[in-house]
Amino acid sequence: MAHYDLSIIGSGSGNSLITPFWDDKRVVLADKGSGGTGAFGGTCLNVGCIPTKMFVRPAALARGPEEAARLNVTQETTDVDWPGMRDRIFSRIDAISSGGHRYREELDHVDLVEEKVTLSGDFSQAPFAFVSESGVRAQADRMVIAAGSRPVLPQVPGMDLPGVHTSDTVMRIEDRPEKILIIGGGYIACEFAGVFSAFGTEVIQVNRSRGLMNAMDADISAAFSAEAEQNWTVRYERTVTSITEQGQGLRVELVTSDGRIEDHDVDLVLVAIGRTPNTDLLGAAEVGLDVHPDGRLAVDEYQRVLMQGEPVEGLYALGDISSPAMLKHVANQEARVVAHNLEHPDAIRRSRQQAIPAAVFSFPEIAQVGLTEAQAEEAVGAENLTTKIQNYGDTAYGWAMEDSHGIFKVIADRRSGQILGAHVLGHQASNLIQPVIQAMSFGQDAYTAARGQYWIHPALMEVTENALLGLEVPIPEDAPL
Repeated sequence: MAHYDLSIIGSGSGNSLITPFWDDKRVVLADKGSGGTGAFGGTCLNVGCIPTKMFVRPAALARGPEEAARLNVTQETTDVDWPGMRDRIFSRIDAISSGGHRYREELDHVDLVEEKVTLSGDFSQAPFAFVSESGVRAQADRMVIAAGSRPVLPQVPGMDLPGVHTSDTVMRIEDRPEKILIIGGGYIACEFAGVFSAFGTEVIQVNRSRGLMNAMDADISAAFSAEAEQNWTVRYERTVTSITEQGQGLRVELVTSDGRIEDHDVDLVLVAIGRTPNTDLLGAAEVGLDVHPDGRLAVDEYQRVLMQGEPVEGLYALGDISSPAMLKHVANQEARVVAHNLEHPDAIRRSRQQAIPAAVFSFPEIAQVGLTEAQAEEAVGAENLTTKIQNYGDTAYGWAMEDSHGIFKVIADRRSGQILGAHVLGHQASNLIQPVIQAMSFGQDAYTAARGQYWIHPALMEVTENALLGLEVPIPEDAPL
């Protein structure tokens, strides 16, 4: 069994752990590839955040005529070249992935194991070992588990048919489908519904519950659902019972909440009902590591993996396999913390879990940070809350856009002015929310965040300013005017 100073499982954010500190040490990096393609670099690069946003941008351009018509301009989207777009996107993605793989392969002190591995042996203390499918065994004085997550597939007949896709595979299809059925009501389902509908595909989105994006603040979920219903077909309280081949396409059978059967004939099915951590594929529970009921590895505030509630020294985890957020920017921050803690074991630091933002790049865009109103009521009591919903259309730039749906909601503690959460639906939501993320991260109260800086007039960012100013919060002594 080969012995290493550091073992890393996963080539996404875990890849960044191989800093110059390890140049004179031995490192092994194990990764079986993302999305079943063998691609190096993790989910975000190959099948997640980056390629999806490279489709979102042309989708926004394809919708240009809709906005132009409101502003007395006539435009037309005459064609969407799906193969050209796909090839342009993945020629860049695949080159980055291959370059990263080549760079690691050429390092003398790093060995790559490019297949599935499982944990092996005693994990209560170092050394920590894994074994690959072909029998390669390795042990290390320190280990980082950053093996990510994978799409969830329901146990429904027909899920293995060629025309059934997940986010791992749907972006590489040969041609744009004329009609697609999307299963799910969360981030991934809503992003792809926005993309395909913009490109002219007939989209049917089905969800088991009523409403879309139900994990969001209730006002945002309701507003997004209403907009989605105007832009593509949405069917609530439906459960998929089977998928069968029908001619050149697929027939999807659904059952409604009242027991009725529906059939939909489509070209392609996209399953987007969530992701699950890869702990079961690694055998984490079998070697005694603590695993949450949702499958995540249990870690402490320093990202150390827990066994029977206690941290195992030298054993860390990061990213989707342990983080409830399942966000790339969180995985990257955790990787910086783990890198520091590996290199400075006598001065370890905590990972930051406050003011974690997220965005959904659908149509319209959504962004959120902190607590929903319901969560804030539970945390501090409804009587101590103040909220403000600012319409885009009530600001100067909103007039310029003729915007009718954009909203910015902010929630604060009326006693202190502490910002508890913010939720945005509309154009550039992921950018408009950033000043609130900054205020929450650095402890600024709502009034100081609003009045302590200039806001460019008449930029759309005035939506953020006006939302903060609309809160009923105390004005600090000697506050800026």
